[in-house]
Amino acid sequence: MEERVRIDLKDGIADVRLARADKLNAVDLPMFVALVEAGKTLSRDASVRAVVLSGEGRAFSAGIDLSSISGVGERKAGPNLFDRSPESPANLAQRAAWIWQEVPAPVIAAVHGVAYGAGLQIALGADIRFVAPDAKLSIRETYWGLVPDVALTQTLRNIVGLDVAKELTFTARIVSGSEAVALRLATHLSDDPHRDALALAHEIAERSPDAVRASKKLFNTALLGSVADGLLLETELQKQVAGGANQREAVQAHFEKRPPRFRDPA
Repeated sequence: MEERVRIDLKDGIADVRLARADKLNAVDLPMFVALVEAGKTLSRDASVRAVVLSGEGRAFSAGIDLSSISGVGERKAGPNLFDRSPESPANLAQRAAWIWQEVPAPVIAAVHGVAYGAGLQIALGADIRFVAPDAKLSIRETYWGLVPDVALTQTLRNIVGLDVAKELTFTARIVSGSEAVALRLATHLSDDPHRDALALAHEIAERSPDAVRASKKLFNTALLGSVADGLLLETELQKQVAGGANQREAVQAHFEKRPPRFRDPA
């Protein structure tokens, strides 16, 4: 089986690439599995400060490989897209996108070429998105008579307005990178999304990993809970990081006018 996802880890930055360039990184069952395994691996690695998620070749991802959905609900030997595990509320297909929210470190998607259907939903699982002006993005499922089911309901609702989410889903229309930023579907417009995503990843890596990871957890949890839950979590997480080795190092490095030397999170 050819490698579906490649990870290059350097200086605390995990450069994760969908690696099926000859098929415009169309997502088949092995790639769904590989994306989840990549996320699990990075979640266990305390040295990871930030993740950049992109596609090799001419596109981020053309979406699901239609041949891979044949008999999708049938019970066969091996993994199934609808399989769930006790460690996540998401099934296998959903977790390929949702895993990037489960990764403790920030995840930045770099989108070029096309990002259709499942491909776009995987990018929406990232915390931040850089997109090329001429990129083409589409929630494509209704075009094929399907519903978007790669965690879209749990990601898109926190990114764009509900009316925009419905319009893009109902029509399956294709939007450019420029329009995606205007709609807030993407965060930044970039002539070189991968370069700029890496630059932001390195900037994030200069901050205390304890504070960055706690901040991601805080925002993600606050979106799902009550006001009281969110305020309480702020207090709990602040108690965990305040006075810790990395927090003290951030202050000391500032006063000593030198780059901080942070420890890997426990």
